[in-house]
Amino acid sequence: MQMPVLPNVETILEDTVAGKRLSDSDAFELFESSNLTALAAAAHAVRMQKHPDPVVTYIYERNINYSNICAADCDFCGFYAKAWDAEKSYVLEQDQIDQKVQELVDAGGHQILLQGGLHPKLPLEWYEEMLRHLKTKFGIHLHAFSPPEITWLAKINKMPVRQLLERLRAAGLDSIPGGGGEILVDSVRTAITKNKCLTDEWLGVMRAASEIGMRGTATMMFGHAETLADRVEHLHRIRDLQDETGVFTAFINWTYQKSPDLPLQCATVDSHEYLKTTAIARLYLDNIDNIQSSWVTQGGKVGQVSLFYGCNDMGSTMMEENVVSAAGTVFALDGPEIERLITDAGFQPRRRNFYYDETDHPRRPTLTT
Repeated sequence: MQMPVLPNVETILEDTVAGKRLSDSDAFELFESSNLTALAAAAHAVRMQKHPDPVVTYIYERNINYSNICAADCDFCGFYAKAWDAEKSYVLEQDQIDQKVQELVDAGGHQILLQGGLHPKLPLEWYEEMLRHLKTKFGIHLHAFSPPEITWLAKINKMPVRQLLERLRAAGLDSIPGGGGEILVDSVRTAITKNKCLTDEWLGVMRAASEIGMRGTATMMFGHAETLADRVEHLHRIRDLQDETGVFTAFINWTYQKSPDLPLQCATVDSHEYLKTTAIARLYLDNIDNIQSSWVTQGGKVGQVSLFYGCNDMGSTMMEENVVSAAGTVFALDGPEIERLITDAGFQPRRRNFYYDETDHPRRPTLTT
């Protein structure tokens, strides 16, 4: 039995599909709605307005965690280690990173996602040399260092974020992943993390990146300590910065992955809540063209279903994933399986690059000042 759509929710959805921008109160009302079918129909309609061709994109990419040593303490993370923990902590050698990149290149990939913890001692030159080496040897797109890493490096090197980004960009950095966003509300961030950048700092990294001609992605990890109002506030901050800068190429949301070994213990939200939040993100973030499916946390079938809840992209092949899997959630899809899921959903699969061009080969936009 299909649930009826409440009159006000129906009006909100109709107005949004017609092009009216969602207000925060509208978004909150949608979060309180339980009619998933109506939300899906509206989100899919808006998605098809932005991307009328029956195409779903994805990217061949590998996630390389160059180190797990981290000065922050995140209650939801089972991956990080402290520098003094010789049994758990590591920093990859350059030849180890090279081997991982070569495996990606051999598989036809042109981009790596490179992230680590907030290392207390690695000098800035270490990061620059790694980037320069990878760019020279492989010529791939380097999507690296989330805002918490950038703010940390700026802090320990006693330099402004923009200056740090200029140095990293000169060494080969192409774009910035939106990791470490969690919920961009300081009361939530301070409740679940310690010694990590706050909301304005996270947004400040992306603003500075846009000022020097770089782009990044936006993320949201939800289903833990936040309220529905906090989710709306997070989307609001993302949309405002996108209005200001246009820095984000895509938005990706995923659910907190519960593990008995983690300090953060709360009920894990289900796929219903994931699909609802994804649909609302598509409707609210009218200035971000691309919404990625989070099959890494939801699995291939829900990832496929999300293509009808606003997603136009299946994300990446990953090849390697260490952070989410450290919390006990392990889903893996290779290129052919991603293409099968896209095709079975009635779309045409197409490989892309970071900028969602017609080609999957990397490019670097002209530097602006």
